[in-house]
Amino acid sequence: MPFRLCLRAITRVTITLAAIALVATLSAGRSFAQSPQSPAPNPPAAAPAPAAPAPGSDSTNPNGDPFGQNLTLAAKTIVYVKGTGTWDKAFETITGAFKKIDAYLDKEGIKASGLPMTVFTATDDTGFDFQAAVPIAEAPKNPPRGDMAVGQSPEGTALKFVHRGSYDDLDNTYEAITNYLDDKKLEAKDVFIEEYVTDPVKSEPGKLVINVYVLIKTPTEKG
Repeated sequence: MPFRLCLRAITRVTITLAAIALVATLSAGRSFAQSPQSPAPNPPAAAPAPAAPAPGSDSTNPNGDPFGQNLTLAAKTIVYVKGTGTWDKAFETITGAFKKIDAYLDKEGIKASGLPMTVFTATDDTGFDFQAAVPIAEAPKNPPRGDMAVGQSPEGTALKFVHRGSYDDLDNTYEAITNYLDDKKLEAKDVFIEEYVTDPVKSEPGKLVINVYVLIKTPTEKG
């Protein structure tokens, strides 16, 4: 599974306009050769490229779900398992971490106060560093030990995207997200979040609903 949020510098509009200009030039040359006594008509002006939507403006995907919805994430108290994984076994690794958290919460009699999430803190072509987390109302009196800890979820300016389907199909959603960021000329931070509307441990693998939050750099952070 490739690096999910690698931005691509593809200028499709520039390439298209260049092709239109080349065709127009060749057509004008042929007209001049065939009718030397009359000037060739001016080629029609190329239609201007459609203006891109304003950066960060909301849109929807084919299912009518938010795709690029502006929002501000607030920090939440979380119980999380920190680890690393490879993309070919990502779903198994993440669900295994949630099973550990669920066992701890059940033992301590603690109820979740929000949807489970995975915070990706670093990624490359082969794997990732992550925190599988469950929000809770307040820090527990008997905090977890070992690879499990209590902390805060990321906060800040973000865009929300929605994925429906299997976890393997998330690659297609992330490609669409990358294209969206390119079109809007937005720069993402190195942290992004998957929030599971359907329980990743208990739901059917092909019927997952996942909110993807991409934290965006503000003008001051870019500088």
